[in-house]
Amino acid sequence: MPNQAWNRLLEGNQRFVDDVPRHPNQDTARRESLSDSQTPFVTLFGCSDSRVAAEMIFDVGLGDMFVVRNAGQVIDPVTLGSLEYGVEMLGTPLLVVLGHDSCGAVTAAYNAYDSGETPPGFISDVVARILPTVARARKNGRTTINETVGQNTMDTVDKIMQLSTIIKTAVDDGRLIIVGLTYQLHDGRTTVVAQYGGNEAAVSTYAS
Repeated sequence: MPNQAWNRLLEGNQRFVDDVPRHPNQDTARRESLSDSQTPFVTLFGCSDSRVAAEMIFDVGLGDMFVVRNAGQVIDPVTLGSLEYGVEMLGTPLLVVLGHDSCGAVTAAYNAYDSGETPPGFISDVVARILPTVARARKNGRTTINETVGQNTMDTVDKIMQLSTIIKTAVDDGRLIIVGLTYQLHDGRTTVVAQYGGNEAAVSTYAS
């Protein structure tokens, strides 16, 4: 079942890339059928960026995807609790962490690392959570913003596995696959950068 969910997600993204979306599960009948319950097939944790609308880039509809988003897909207790809800309470067999190129939050952390200056207000909290990833990316020879996005996506997947017993248990039991993806804004394609669980068809394109 987890591999089936993964294949369904890949097929939806390919339709989006090829500009032949089906826009499934978006009619009145679907809306009415979901009034009392939901059974999404994937939990997705992504960035809040307006250009990365998860349901659109994977060509899914109402009730298909349990989505959690914040700037730079930063992990905190509420975020983890939301992801655990999707996995444990809704039973999704797939958890996707979705980063994207030209990410504003990662760019802000990248610039702060070099300049020593942080942005105002609570934006600085977002930057502070991403700064360790910037340092790790530099250490690993990943010096561009988009390479840092890949590092941030991998780090987020690792943190979820380290911090959430519920999610790690689901992976260990074979009930869940976690996949880290990066999304290219110009062509809509996704690239696998991290994976826990499932078969080895989806393998990391980065070294940890």
